[in-house]
Amino acid sequence: MLDEVLELLAPALSQPGAIHVDGTLGMGGHAEAVLQADPQVRLIGIDRDPQALRLAGERLARFGERATLVHAVNDEIGEVLDDLGIGGVTSAFFDLGVSSLQLDETERGFAYAHDAPLDMRMDPTTGITAAEVLNTYDARELSRVLSEFGEERFARKIAGAIVREREAAPFDRSGRLVELLRATIPMASQRGGGHPAKRTFQALRIEVNQELAGWAAALPVALERLAVGGRLVVLSFHSLEDRITKRGLAAGATSSAPADLPIEPPEHAPELRLLTRGALTPGEQELATNPRSASVRLRGAERIRPPRRPKGTHR
Repeated sequence: MLDEVLELLAPALSQPGAIHVDGTLGMGGHAEAVLQADPQVRLIGIDRDPQALRLAGERLARFGERATLVHAVNDEIGEVLDDLGIGGVTSAFFDLGVSSLQLDETERGFAYAHDAPLDMRMDPTTGITAAEVLNTYDARELSRVLSEFGEERFARKIAGAIVREREAAPFDRSGRLVELLRATIPMASQRGGGHPAKRTFQALRIEVNQELAGWAAALPVALERLAVGGRLVVLSFHSLEDRITKRGLAAGATSSAPADLPIEPPEHAPELRLLTRGALTPGEQELATNPRSASVRLRGAERIRPPRRPKGTHR
């Protein structure tokens, strides 16, 4: 949804001295389009994946000092801006979830269609792997992860099967997990519910990378750093992260005054204006050229007044 993203960001990108933060840089496709949109825009690109940063750096090298790329997680956006001596930004963009690069790199274990090591770390230099989750979490905790992050109906049944199976040998490759899921999930559900591994792999990936907790922490900081007239745009690929986005933007676009006050005090007035009515979804052409976009939801907001609380220390 590149055209829609650029259209929503355009008024902010054209501001004098525009500073744009791409909190999920990936291979730099959206960032490149932003830098091309206005010759004055400065980009701060953040990504936790060293491989993505390297590829994005090659792609954006022609923009020279206009592009600053940082190896960090998006919930460290406050620290990144502080280190660069930047207080406020005029726009921010987040393309949440797993990237095409990570899905297509078979050996990283994100895709259930190929047998690969059970890693799933977006930053392969740090953190626990999916194999460690499967081999060390007890049945109750595994069930919670599968139910909460994968919305898996058979979470308890799958968790029990994993705990029993790992007694024979620890899990280390995705193919064995897929076989277990095929054997555990009832065939009736497999026929109508898509690939039996889809929800479990999503849940493991979110747990390994702490995606929802990270986004819940990153969004308020990104909004607070947004200058008046600045805009934030978010692409979400599943309902859990979209729910966080929806609630965060709605809270800023709603008065904080008690409902029974006859006059709204200025300090309680909404600080954001929603740029979309609900969430935008991809059109037929987008779906035809990019099938992976089928579940995407786009939301955006503009800051219309300073934050209700004074800025403090940013993470």
